[in-house]
Amino acid sequence: MSERERVLVAMSGGVDSSVAAAILVEQGYDVVGATMKLFCYSDSVPNRPCCSLDSITDAQLVAHKLGIPHYVVNLEDRFGRDVIGDFVAEYARGRTPIPCVRCNSFTKFRDFLHHADALDCDYVATGHYVIARQGSLYRGRDPRKDQSYFLWGIDRSVVRRMLAPVGELTKRETRAVARRLGLVTADKRESVEICFVPDGDYAGVLERHLPGDAPALTAGPLVTVGGDVVGEHPGFARYTIGQRRGLPGGFAEPMYVVAIRPETREVVVGSDSELFGHDVSLQEVNWLADPLSPGDAVWVQCRYRARAVPGTIAAHAGDRIALRLAEPVRAIAPGQSGVLYDANDRLLGGGVIA
Repeated sequence: MSERERVLVAMSGGVDSSVAAAILVEQGYDVVGATMKLFCYSDSVPNRPCCSLDSITDAQLVAHKLGIPHYVVNLEDRFGRDVIGDFVAEYARGRTPIPCVRCNSFTKFRDFLHHADALDCDYVATGHYVIARQGSLYRGRDPRKDQSYFLWGIDRSVVRRMLAPVGELTKRETRAVARRLGLVTADKRESVEICFVPDGDYAGVLERHLPGDAPALTAGPLVTVGGDVVGEHPGFARYTIGQRRGLPGGFAEPMYVVAIRPETREVVVGSDSELFGHDVSLQEVNWLADPLSPGDAVWVQCRYRARAVPGTIAAHAGDRIALRLAEPVRAIAPGQSGVLYDANDRLLGGGVIA
């Protein structure tokens, strides 16, 4: 490039963002690295691949190896409000949130972009496995690593300034680049847990943030779809749609959570067949392409690991849409994301399942 364009790279301390920064350096960009400090790193947070003091150190070591400046950006207050606060509020309403979606929609892109502007950066970049091309996002080339599902909520203006250098790579290829360059993160294990839930006990997070008598953590009835009381649960926030663990036995077939009724504190159980549905309603809809209209065809993905299914827009009003799916989908859970694609794997947008 004739004039070096500056890019701010979100460096988590993991291998993906490390390689993203390295690729951009090799491509001739003026690269600046930054690691986001998202919450207080107390003794309760063990050594982990990202979101720890060790991860900040790893990011600094990679930046030094690449010869680029590195900053630590404190976004703790905003992350606490927009991500952890929402996480607690959603479970208190009997819903199952995806904090990674909130983090991407607010902290990792909206708030991070403000720092990019302050540093006169033309672009922002991350280690997400997604393809950014001509102002649009597409699924990453590696279907096992594709992370486009988590990015539906970012602002369309951010997409136009977004670079995703590892989106065209497989995880194996990413690690190979890191080894070739001698990066300290080359063989670092992946982070699979929620960053602010260090031991996987999300109910413990709720207990620390909700009052002791919160209905979400108070005992209530387990009922069948027909209304029969079959047991008691220790708080509906400990359950999600499709869950089987923790339910009483003695039924002719395995039982699953099919609904949560926070107003009566009921957790409803039913058979596997009662988990399937053809209709999905989305709220807080965000479009990364021109909005679709009733009757338009679309591909819909309702869980991260689920496959997308064909459907149509049934209704569209404000920031809410109703979808009719061509085939039934299992465990459509309020609070999860319904993500929309076209036939070419372009990310069109999405919303929160109502």
